[in-house]
Amino acid sequence: MKTTAAVLHEMEKPLPYVDSQPIVIEELELEGPGKGEVLVEVKGAGLCHSDLSVINGSRPRQMPMVLGHEASGIVREVGRDVRGFKVDDHVIFTFIPSCGDCRYCKSGKPSLCEPGAQANNAGLLMNGAQRFSRDNRSYFHHCGVSGYSQYTIAVPGSLVKVDSSLPFEHATLFGCAVMTGTGAAMNTANIQAGQSVAVFGLGGVGLAAVMGAKACNAQEIIAVDLLDSKLEMAKNLGATHVISAKDNNPIEVIQDLTHGGVEIAIESVGNAKVLAQAYESTMRGGTTVAIGLPHPDHQFSISAVTLSAMEKTVKGSYQGSCTPTRDIPRFIDMFHSGQLPVDQLLTDTIKLEEINEGFDRLHKGEVARQVILF
Repeated sequence: MKTTAAVLHEMEKPLPYVDSQPIVIEELELEGPGKGEVLVEVKGAGLCHSDLSVINGSRPRQMPMVLGHEASGIVREVGRDVRGFKVDDHVIFTFIPSCGDCRYCKSGKPSLCEPGAQANNAGLLMNGAQRFSRDNRSYFHHCGVSGYSQYTIAVPGSLVKVDSSLPFEHATLFGCAVMTGTGAAMNTANIQAGQSVAVFGLGGVGLAAVMGAKACNAQEIIAVDLLDSKLEMAKNLGATHVISAKDNNPIEVIQDLTHGGVEIAIESVGNAKVLAQAYESTMRGGTTVAIGLPHPDHQFSISAVTLSAMEKTVKGSYQGSCTPTRDIPRFIDMFHSGQLPVDQLLTDTIKLEEINEGFDRLHKGEVARQVILF
């Protein structure tokens, strides 16, 4: 069948993207679904920094690639031996496919699925397939999703079935922003009522972490960013204090506010220097959680003695340490009950043809989340 998709052929094109046009809208051939595969009509797809990091070369990937890893849609066809999904099911994609059989999946850590990670790094579906092509040239998949396409093929381990009443512009946000940010707060950090929390970086994921801290009844929630507009959004989502990193040293301000540092600091920028700031902002016995994805060459440097002498902890969080089939429905329930105001993360809805301009806005920090509606 034919599908219209947004394709990246070359990384590191110059800004602004509205001029250099790194993403090209093309009509592609989409094969399948084959055995154990599902054809999904994509209805919503979010613009996230993880996609931007591929465009600007911070996360090198194979080209050409159909980008998009945060998406929702409707099942249109199922291949042989597919269980748990049927035509017309509404689904949210997860950006780490889960095999269910590796040591991580069996131990309740599907976000660390080994075959899923290997497939994502190779730009393939978890079964090794490539289903997009043009003029007999195969195109790579992004995170097993490739949500910037009207139609896409996924394996069941990349999908979570959800209620059809959830609007697609909101459903889409649960696939990355909410799962990653709120999941980091609730699962990885395991924030307890009354604790003090700082969140560094207030994109869609960081703001979702603020929401998560609020839902956990943290007593102090300190939000840090360079942009006043993001700080204002954080206040609306539950931050008790905001710090402009443009005008202040956040470490000094946080240590002063909390008399020695926060119990939990969450870094969602993907910057090693900011991660070090988050670490320095934690108290003795505190925990720093890293969500962001820095360039693979960047190194994180801290005083080694503080790990033992101050009993500090540094933890990584990928996909919010979530089990998607458990946590996405849980977070949706919290949205419906008013505990997670996910709709406030949505800055704008755009058309597929506006994608380059949308990534310019994301690069400038002007938006939390933009969602392409098909």
